[in-house]
Amino acid sequence: VQLVESGGGLVQPGGSLRLSCAPSGFTFSSYHMSWYRQAPGKERELVATISNYGDSTTYADSVKGRFTISRDNAKNTVYLQMNSLKPEDTAVYYCGAHSFFLSSPRYWGQGTQVTVSS
Repeated sequence: VQLVESGGGLVQPGGSLRLSCAPSGFTFSSYHMSWYRQAPGKERELVATISNYGDSTTYADSVKGRFTISRDNAKNTVYLQMNSLKPEDTAVYYCGAHSFFLSSPRYWGQGTQVTVSS
């Protein structure tokens, strides 16, 4: 099993980034997918979750209206579109795959760094 994130980088406040996560080694459409993030000195926090068929999503209050999670089961990829980025969004972003919608991920990616700074 492997989950490979990409799309991180350095962006100015107010800018946008789109993260991608491409899992392999399991049946993608059978798993709900989430994005988490961990800032230096802080605990990992849940950012957004999408159901296995994409018909249900949830977001942390801190990103509602700015971030959008989506998935393409034909491409085995989950995305996180991040708009209106703030310095407090700086963190390592991880994707996770889980069997139940609100459970902890069974599988994790290695993370991608997002830095929001002028």
